[in-house]
Amino acid sequence: MEDKNILGKFSLEGKIALVTGGSYGIGMAIAKALAYAGAKIAFNGRRANLIADAEKEYASLGINAKGYVFDITNEADVQKFIPQIEKDFGGSIDILVNNAGIIKRIPATDMTVEEFRQVIDIDLTGAFIMSKAVAPGMIAKGGGKIINVCSLMSELGRETVCAYAAAKGGLKMLTRNLACEWAEHNIQVNGIGPGYIATPQTAPLREKQADGSRHPFDQFIIAKTPAARWGTPEDLMGTAVFLSSEASNFVNGQILYVDGGILAYIGKQPK
Repeated sequence: MEDKNILGKFSLEGKIALVTGGSYGIGMAIAKALAYAGAKIAFNGRRANLIADAEKEYASLGINAKGYVFDITNEADVQKFIPQIEKDFGGSIDILVNNAGIIKRIPATDMTVEEFRQVIDIDLTGAFIMSKAVAPGMIAKGGGKIINVCSLMSELGRETVCAYAAAKGGLKMLTRNLACEWAEHNIQVNGIGPGYIATPQTAPLREKQADGSRHPFDQFIIAKTPAARWGTPEDLMGTAVFLSSEASNFVNGQILYVDGGILAYIGKQPK
């Protein structure tokens, strides 16, 4: 029988969500969105001071979020903290958002193997470790949602970000492969591919120049984006709730690009 309560399909009431790197930026925006939809929020990071500051910000919004300090690339660390989170929240994790990541903007000929491996380890291997850790609980419960924060660099290349692009391209395929492997357990594994998002980390790239003109990179992004603006963390909220909810139960192995149309755009014709 058809269920007419379509808005109810987007509710996350009573769900337990874990957002990696949820102490600021995109991770925090996604965690807020899931909380507004009803989920209980756990998040992690590697710096205790950022975790404490984030807990205060969540609390100021009426969100009861609990932070945990651990390294997603350390499997022993992860295996220790997942049971602790489940104990603290009174149940296994329903939603995992693999958001934690880094980028190193270094020309390939100048990048050390150690630097390359660090990006791959955090942006790709960490997502595998986290997904592997929560999957048994999801299987036992009869379902779950895993959302990997991918990137335009899952599809496109650009100078100086070879490690990041390799990691995010790998994350796209990890998303698809885990979706295939766990779909029979009612686990949906999907990705969000943000475009260029205005965060404190990208603020220097959007500062006005001394003559009042846009920063060259800012000009580049505006010209490449049909929406003619940077995205905001809030632009990712609806997509995150959708992929975390029952509304996406037959969506699996997909990357939803929230990019203002960049991937659909060939660019403006020169005048």
